[in-house]
Amino acid sequence: MAVTRTGLEENQVAIYFAAVVAGALMAVAAPGEAWGAVINPALAALLYVTFLQVPLADLRKSLANGRFLLTLLAVNFVAAPLVAFVLASFLPSEEWVLRLGVLMVLLAPCIDYVVVFTHLGRGDPRLIVAATPVLLVAQMLLLPVYLGLFVGERAMAMMQPGPFIEAFVWLIAVPLALSAATQAWAARSGAGKTVADAMGWLPVPLMAMVLLVVIAAVAPDVAAQARSVAMLVPVYAAFAVAMPVVGSLVARFAGLEAGAGRAVTFSGSTRNSLVVLPLAFAVPEAGALLPAAVVTQTLVELVAMLVYIRWVPTLVSAKPAAAAE
Repeated sequence: MAVTRTGLEENQVAIYFAAVVAGALMAVAAPGEAWGAVINPALAALLYVTFLQVPLADLRKSLANGRFLLTLLAVNFVAAPLVAFVLASFLPSEEWVLRLGVLMVLLAPCIDYVVVFTHLGRGDPRLIVAATPVLLVAQMLLLPVYLGLFVGERAMAMMQPGPFIEAFVWLIAVPLALSAATQAWAARSGAGKTVADAMGWLPVPLMAMVLLVVIAAVAPDVAAQARSVAMLVPVYAAFAVAMPVVGSLVARFAGLEAGAGRAVTFSGSTRNSLVVLPLAFAVPEAGALLPAAVVTQTLVELVAMLVYIRWVPTLVSAKPAAAAE
């Protein structure tokens, strides 16, 4: 059977779980620091091809659908932070690393595979694609603000600006600039378009590779702190249950049609774990627990996505949309 880009996207959950299992096996079969050295280059490559799928030139277009955009921003940057703060507050106060990890990942909305899952869940992926630049810019600006409000003084003291600036430059700003340059090249050159189209095959394989190397690198330390990591699973599961309900209610209140409402619901429920992962690695004082906290959210979310594909169309049915029209 021929491998197609659509096939990769539709089967990405299974591919990611296979990568996680492979990473765990590699952590046992070939433990070592070499895995950690591969993480940043792999993340940079992933973020480059991810940003390349984001229509950066469509920022103005994404501002045109005012009702959808305001609803999307309200769910992701008002409702989701409130839910995240409430859930993080249930963690023991002395577990500041876990609280920081939970907040870092739950405060950042997804900008990559949410588009595919929105499509699979009968939402309107075009709206998400058009709004992605706004989501990306907003989370970059607001994440430090929310962390400053929600985490304790000890956690903030550990978050020195130097490593964060370095991670931002090399793992976010540089891939973002390269993707913008590639998009500009593709717009004026056939060769550039060929390259950009070829890069469209890479997000799923590269994300699988990132999951493999991250799991291989952090699995030994996570196993040593399994009890702490296990505390996060109910928190992430609660978020995964609460946010589709919250997102669907806000979308209905805003009078969005079904496709747009489902897009908002998927966006509010899906987090940007691998984009904030470099920031987690940039807090060395937190050890391996902080990256592990971020990766744990990804594992819970992958399971949730299998449910969302069928649940979200039921939560946001076409009936309210017809009434709104």
